Amino acid sequence: MKERLEALKLEAIGKISESHDLKDLQAVKVSYLGKKGPITEVLKGMGKLSAEERPVIGAYANEVRDSIQLEIDKKQAILEEAAISEKLAKETLDVTLPGRPVKHGNAHPLTSVVTEIEDLFLSMGFTIAEGPEVETDYYNFEALNLPKNHPARDMQDSFFITEDILLRTQTSPVQARTMEKHEGTGPVKIISPGKVYRRDNDDATHSHQFMQIEGLVVDRNVRLSDLKGVLETFAKKMFGEDRKIRLRPSFFPFTEPSVEMDISCFKCSGKGCSICKQTGWIEILGAGMVHPNVLEMAGFDSKEYTGFAFGMGPERIAMLKYGIDDIRHFYANDIRFLKQFKNV
Repeated sequence: MKERLEALKLEAIGKISESHDLKDLQAVKVSYLGKKGPITEVLKGMGKLSAEERPVIGAYANEVRDSIQLEIDKKQAILEEAAISEKLAKETLDVTLPGRPVKHGNAHPLTSVVTEIEDLFLSMGFTIAEGPEVETDYYNFEALNLPKNHPARDMQDSFFITEDILLRTQTSPVQARTMEKHEGTGPVKIISPGKVYRRDNDDATHSHQFMQIEGLVVDRNVRLSDLKGVLETFAKKMFGEDRKIRLRPSFFPFTEPSVEMDISCFKCSGKGCSICKQTGWIEILGAGMVHPNVLEMAGFDSKEYTGFAFGMGPERIAMLKYGIDDIRHFYANDIRFLKQFKNV
């Protein structure tokens, strides 16, 4: 029995040395040291030995087990180190290789224009005011001198949620809400940028969703000449210092008098081209003096306070600034279009 144990020891050590990976080594361990292994089978025959032989053979069997386990541990350490070295070799980075370029994003052209406009008016002492995009009929229309059934409402086909709730068609409700908060005491000097919604058929120049930036100044002794000065500064900063402006009479229910503002064409300098439709002028925005009814509904004394308001579409300004021919490009998320404005 002792000779059999010695033979199993030598056999196991040989198999251990031939193991190429941890999986093979585990198989050898189970084969020789497991409950169904040959050493266990030999020990089952100890019942046939004399009382004097049993402790001797038992002690030797333990020595054989320990020797095999020691060889397994040594081989396991070698195989684990080899596996780590192999993994490190495969995952090694060649730091001398040129790095992969990182693609940097850039601001959306519409975002750039909105930010530029905001910065300009902030520098003139305006503050930015925001309001809800889901608005009540009162603030969207009635507080702006557009009572129910007023024909001017037809110009703003709307997305109504209920009879009294709708997606705002302009950012003017922010002006009404801001004036209410001032409780009849000026000054008020804000711009209100944000999304607005109208039931338009989408085409190259129309969208059911677009941006709008409106401005409002209310104080004592505010005049139309003050409005002209602000708009002239805006035109020169956005389109060039040599720009000229003109104000044409118009109609808006919430202003009186009302005007449309044109700028001299920045491409042909007023001589006439395709951009200005041979007129030398480009329409930019609408404006006017705040209607006394709007002031009174917001809690201001129209005999003591006056004001002016203006509204513009950043998409139109961006289209003119960058020569964009279709408003839908702003919302299509076409990377080929957006890449053109990387350095804007």
